[in-house]
Amino acid sequence: MGMGQNFPVAGIALAAVTFVAMMLLGVDAVIALSVLLVWVGSLLVAAGRPPEPPRATVKRTLDLESIRDLIENFSTPILITDRNAIALANRAARTMLGTHVVGQDARVALRQPEAITLLNENRSGEAIVRGLVRRQDIWQIHRQSIGDRLAMLELTNQTAEADISRAHTDFVANASHELRTPLAAILGYVETLREDEGRVDTPTAQKFLGIIEREAQRLHALVSDLMSLSRVEAEKHELPTERIELAPLVERAARDAAGSARIDRLELELAAAPIVVGDQQQLEQVVRNLVDNALKYGANDKPVKVMLDLVQGDQARISVEDEGEGIAPEQIPHLTRRFYRTDPGRSRASGGTGLGLAIVKHIVERHRGRLDITSELGKGTRVVVRIPLSEREPPLTDGSQEAETEELS
Repeated sequence: MGMGQNFPVAGIALAAVTFVAMMLLGVDAVIALSVLLVWVGSLLVAAGRPPEPPRATVKRTLDLESIRDLIENFSTPILITDRNAIALANRAARTMLGTHVVGQDARVALRQPEAITLLNENRSGEAIVRGLVRRQDIWQIHRQSIGDRLAMLELTNQTAEADISRAHTDFVANASHELRTPLAAILGYVETLREDEGRVDTPTAQKFLGIIEREAQRLHALVSDLMSLSRVEAEKHELPTERIELAPLVERAARDAAGSARIDRLELELAAAPIVVGDQQQLEQVVRNLVDNALKYGANDKPVKVMLDLVQGDQARISVEDEGEGIAPEQIPHLTRRFYRTDPGRSRASGGTGLGLAIVKHIVERHRGRLDITSELGKGTRVVVRIPLSEREPPLTDGSQEAETEELS
């Protein structure tokens, strides 16, 4: 804006009239001129100032600056809208939606019909939207009005909670199915034996009783694995504290898993005697599950190798290797899922519950270890568990050494 538009013409004219009047009244010319100059100078200074903004605009600007400082470092994405135009977006929101959203209409930025409905209603409220960033995402948008123009949109990611809920539902459904299958067989054969009232010949009755026993054992194994999985999951954040010699534990658990019927297929190579900090019962369960799986799914006339050695100087490595049909590469990432089976019919026929590797995974994670599975079709499968070694015990003090020497002498 130019000086001619701001110059106070009326004020200057009034100053000139006042100067003339002072001269006519006999006021000293120097004094009259001084008054005129001060007056004109004040008017010129005032003319050079920018116009003062309306009071409401100043207040809104200060509010936005304060809000920006307040929300910038929040981990939750937050948007501040001014009549649905995005005036502010904190760092989390810019990372999530992009920096270009500032200045956009929030209805365009958020896109989802549920979000648009919430914004159009122009009131405080909540909406659940799906696919805001990725296809499977679930977000809750909470809108809170701030005065007449502004509103805060808080975006909360609920994808993890939904995944947990879905996993729980799937687990209950799968467990119910797995429990019903052996129960149906048991009840069916028992009902047949009872209805025939002794008319079933002995070989047939013995066959039925054998099936009942096998299904009951399968049911018992399933319940045991469910309890083990529940216990391991409940303790997964509690670090074990017991110092364990791993070599005798691996040998004992491997032989237990093989039993007298399969012991001739077991090959043990214990090349090290490491000490780890762990839970003895759970580590035995890891070895038993891996050896049992290898013996079940490996070729009946081929050995299962169980090896124990050290890697990278600070980890114990347990390897269990079979020479079976192998596993397709696309199936390997799913093997530790609950109730996942590469061949459901064969697994159930061999008494598998579908929980063995899921239990192994959780136990290894609790011990801060690592589980790796490699396989080649037609050649076999190798499962490797790595467990960190225990730190060495601190050396005895001189007093303790003397006491120990005296006791030995």
